[in-house]
Amino acid sequence: MAELSTRIQNVAPSATLEVDLKAKALKASGVDIIGFGAGEPDFPTPENIVQAAVEAARDPKNHRYTATPGLPELRAAIAQKTLRDSGYEVTPDQVVVSNGGKQAVYMSFQVLLNPGDEVIVPTPCWVSYPETIKLAGGVPVEVFAGAEQNFEPSIEQIEAARTSRTKAIIVNSPNNPTGALWSAETLEAIARWAIAHDVWVISDEIYEHMTYDGRTTAHIGALVPEVRDRLLVLNGVAKTYAMTGWRVGWMVAPPAVAKAAGKLQGHLTSNVSNVPQRAALAAVSGDLSAVADMRAAFDRRRHAIVEALNALPGVTCAMPSGAFYAFADFTALLGRPLGAHGTVCETTVELAALILDEVHVAAVPGEGFSAPGYIRFSYALADADLAEGMRRLSAWLAD
Repeated sequence: MAELSTRIQNVAPSATLEVDLKAKALKASGVDIIGFGAGEPDFPTPENIVQAAVEAARDPKNHRYTATPGLPELRAAIAQKTLRDSGYEVTPDQVVVSNGGKQAVYMSFQVLLNPGDEVIVPTPCWVSYPETIKLAGGVPVEVFAGAEQNFEPSIEQIEAARTSRTKAIIVNSPNNPTGALWSAETLEAIARWAIAHDVWVISDEIYEHMTYDGRTTAHIGALVPEVRDRLLVLNGVAKTYAMTGWRVGWMVAPPAVAKAAGKLQGHLTSNVSNVPQRAALAAVSGDLSAVADMRAAFDRRRHAIVEALNALPGVTCAMPSGAFYAFADFTALLGRPLGAHGTVCETTVELAALILDEVHVAAVPGEGFSAPGYIRFSYALADADLAEGMRRLSAWLAD
């Protein structure tokens, strides 16, 4: 048999989806798994959004192909939502609706990068950034910022990573996997640096409404208006409205970039399914009351899981300011006997696998986020499950 392409062989599988897949397989076989892996709110999609989809499914006009960049009404609503939430105006022709936020990430690099172009990726980072860069022929250049600097990169670190091949930089605040909320000062410095050095900025704002302690997300396009002609903002309904399975995301970009992304999508997937688009229209056109309720629950769980993780011997975990992840340092548990058989783990990949096998708790090792030694725990799960998962871990480490 002929070999697969070098392109796909050089791409690592999604660490989060691999953990989730294994956990679901164990659960299907009858094992009682507590899943801290996938970043998926445990709440149902709000009823008014579901009802909009039900009505859309009955309307024959939604049974046909529609405009590749998205329903005109949805693109207009996303433009209005951007003004409401981000604080600056965009036009509907700057919006491209995609099959989930992940497709918007993929298309961004496909339309911006030529082979060998470099993208600065502050780490820890979401698992798909480096791989989608590679799929576009680009080179991810990682800049690590650890817990000692609140997982927030400095402009000095970013500048040190710049070369003549630097084409773009990724911004992700609130951040996956750390939950860090970058300061307005850092975002403004990145914007001005990008302008000075002719670099594209790709700002993933999918967790913009998941913030705590009275803090709010700073939007780079509002902080520095001059950056907007080189800014791509990626977002979607998945996290804000508990709509991960509906698969509706979007890109807001300069018109030429949006047009190019629409051209790519025309050959890739054509239009996004119309029924989820109608549901997304109801979501972004409505108020944020459902989000407020979810955020209150996440805030409660945030405190519970950070307290529980810091109570584990050898484990430390900073308090996240956004998203719904706790990113805990398990380095002190490596290289020592653990569990029923005194297994010695040299990496957090091995440790997370051991915890899944022996404790029946699923979490994602930091290697998938370019941060070995850490493990990510999503606290977007029921309070009782969270407490039980932490109890199991505590009992296991106490044995």
